[in-house]
Formats: sequence, C-alpha cells, structure tokens
Amino acid sequence: MPDDDLHASVGHEPLHRFWLGARGFWHGPTAVLAWGLIVLLVICVVLQLLVQYRLNLWNRDFFNALEFRNSREIWRQTYLLMVLAALSILLAVVAVWGRMTFQRSWREWLTRKLVEAWLGEDRYRRLDLWNGEHQNAEYRIAEDARLATDAPIDLVVGLLASVLSAGTFVVVLWNVGGSLDVMPFGWSITIPGYLVVSVVIYAAATTGTMMLVGRHMVGVIERKNQAESELKYAVAHLRESATAPSAQMNLATTTAPAAVGTALRDVIGEWKRLCGQHMRTTFVSHGNTLLAPLVGLILCVPHYVRGTMLLGEVTQAAAAFVAVQGAFNWLVDNYPRLAEWLSSANRVGTLLAAFDRLTSRDESTSAHTAT
Repeated sequence: MPDDDLHASVGHEPLHRFWLGARGFWHGPTAVLAWGLIVLLVICVVLQLLVQYRLNLWNRDFFNALEFRNSREIWRQTYLLMVLAALSILLAVVAVWGRMTFQRSWREWLTRKLVEAWLGEDRYRRLDLWNGEHQNAEYRIAEDARLATDAPIDLVVGLLASVLSAGTFVVVLWNVGGSLDVMPFGWSITIPGYLVVSVVIYAAATTGTMMLVGRHMVGVIERKNQAESELKYAVAHLRESATAPSAQMNLATTTAPAAVGTALRDVIGEWKRLCGQHMRTTFVSHGNTLLAPLVGLILCVPHYVRGTMLLGEVTQAAAAFVAVQGAFNWLVDNYPRLAEWLSSANRVGTLLAAFDRLTSRDESTSAHTAT
C-alpha cells in the first residue's frame, strides 16, 4: 500500500477511504497479476456469453425438430449440446480459478498492508485511545478484509456478465417476439417489442420490491459484524484475565463472564434481525426464480396459438426472457452480498481512517515540538 494511500488525508468517508487504501493492488509489483487476472475474467465472461447465445439458438432448433419429428436433426442437436455443455463447463472452471486467485491475492496484499500499518509506530496500542470506531482491529483485519476483497470480484464479474447478457438477449427478444396486437376496451393497440417491454416492467417491479424490503440490510449486517467482533474481544479478554495477577484476576473473573454474556446476547439479537431481513429478500428472490420462466412462456402463448410462433421460438423467447430479467435483476440476486460487502468495506475504511488520525496527530505534535 503506497504511503499516500495508506496515510490519506483525514475526513474521507469510510467506503472511499477503503478504496484509497485497497487500490494499490493495481499498482506496483502486483499490477501485472491484477490486470492479467482482470483480462482473463473478461475473456471468460465474453466467451461464456457466446456459448449462452448459441445455447439459446439450440433451444429453438431442438424444439423445432421435436415439433416436426425430425429425428436426424434431433440427434444432431443432441451432439451439439454435448459440445456446448463441455465448453461452458470449461469456461466456468477457468473463471472460478481466475476469480479465486484474484480474491486470494488481493486479500493477502491488503491484509499484509493493514498489519504493517497496525503494528507500525505502536498503533496497535495507541488505537485504544480512540473510542468506538477503532474497536477490535484484529477482527477488521482478519474477517472484514476478507469479505471486503472477496465480494467485489464476484459482484463486478457478475455485473459485467449481466450487462452483456441484457444487451445480447434484448435483441433476441425483440426479433423473436415481434409486436403484439391487443384490444383493451375495444381499442386496437399494437405493442412493438412487447416481450422487451414486459421484461423491463417485470424486472423493475422485482428490483424495486427488493430495494424496499431490504433497505435496512446494510445497517443490520454492520451491527451484526460489530456484535460478532465484540464477542470475540470479550472472549479473548476472559482468557487474558486468567493469566492476570491475582489482585486483578479477582476483579476480572467477576466482570469478564458477564461481558461475554452481554456480547453473546447482542450477537443473537442481531442475528435474529438479520434472519428477518433474509426472509424478506428470499421471498422476493425465490418467487422471482419460480415465476420468471413461466412468465416468459405465458407471454408467448398468443403468438403460438395464432400459429405465428413455432414451439422452438417459444422456448427460445422464454429462455431469452429469463436471461434478460436475470441480468436486469442483478441487484435482486446480489443485494445481500452487496450489503455484506458495504458493511465490511466501511469497517476496513474506518480502521484506515483511525490510522490517518493517529498519523495526523503525530505530525501535529512533531510540528508543535519543532516550533
């Protein structure tokens, strides 16, 4: 971590402060590794999208062959499916290696820098002078640093895949679905690209609902993480009290167990609140998983009944509908993970800000002494 990032000016928001400290992984000796893994992951995302697009066409061709009872074409499509599945599996395995290598390397780099900053100039002792934000630096270095460097890679790769999938399969929906004529209240209305309009409305409804029911999740997760760190601190203090001098041990043995009990009650209480948040978000996400494929099929029924859409085109459009709504609902699928990351990144950023304040205070003291 470069010195200008490690000792940034005081006053940054915790999330901004986290990024100022963590972005050093993309510079210096680790830059080649970081950018090389990014390029690999982007290539995997693009190639996986091409395979998914070809599988979408496979849906159309296979079910059309079933509808026309073309056995030769059915077998040809079966062999093609094996090839496409093998390619998809290979790309998925390579992507997992690249993603986890990136996460492991970034975490190692950030953790080393945090430990160096914490131990440097006796900050691990002096942080106790600051109330509240500095608490349990060990937990923030070990656990929050892991979460703060683990989730961003998954989230960014998933977001890139969602954007590319949305752009690709919206075109498929527009071309396959065409327009739809409806007659509400006796009026004739033509809806161009009605499948695209429908998927946008559907995705907006599910995303809006997720944001509404999960609006408190970030705060709940942050309080849960803080409660967990307080419990670990209380347990560690209880262990230390056993090795204290006898005079101090008598006092410690009466207060430390009570502190552990209080911390445990706080942890359980925060977990109950987090359970409620996950129940609400699961209601939306699981319902969306069940309904989205059916909604896509039902929307294609008018064209199929009229004979303007073949069975293969129905399945192709339904699969494209699921792909587009899944891309648009990236936030729905990743909201809990995003909330967890925001909480951990904020806590690491707060620790870095505490280092900044100590450095600023030392500089002020040195300047005052010099004058």
